[in-house]
Amino acid sequence: MLQALEGVATQCVAKQDKAATGHVWSVFLAPDQIVKAARKLYEAEYSLEDVFAMDFEEGFLVHYHFNRWNVDERIVLRVLVSGDNPVVPSITSVYQGAEWHERETRDFHGITFEGNSNLVPLLLPVEDVDFHPLVKTDKTRKSIKDLLSLGEVVSCSREVEDLFAAEEEAGEASDA
Repeated sequence: MLQALEGVATQCVAKQDKAATGHVWSVFLAPDQIVKAARKLYEAEYSLEDVFAMDFEEGFLVHYHFNRWNVDERIVLRVLVSGDNPVVPSITSVYQGAEWHERETRDFHGITFEGNSNLVPLLLPVEDVDFHPLVKTDKTRKSIKDLLSLGEVVSCSREVEDLFAAEEEAGEASDA
């Protein structure tokens, strides 16, 4: 089990195939747990690699990649936020370098990182632009289950299992 996140309320923890995914652990969290999880990883000497989002039918899935350089244990934390009101707490109070990643993610997807005091555009030309180039149209959005695999589940809430359940049901139906 992933000891670095002990005490964090996780929605799903899964062991990943590093050769296939690039990370050892995948952890789904509720938005209100991301700062606590980031703090725990910081205390365990993990570095923040990046923050980015993907636009799915279910909302925006914000990804946070962490790694420790002395132990090969790359982790991805995943937070699902509503497409209608994409807000997630900022982790800049823990990782100052997250500011740039959060600004870029806001530029591309329109996600607000509450607590980031410098959410001015990083790449877009003006602050009041109402265009986010990586937001998809309804016709082009895919479901999370179409692009991600849970991996070897260690623990998982019903809510996250349900995101991936339709994939299993579709596979069973096509086998019949």
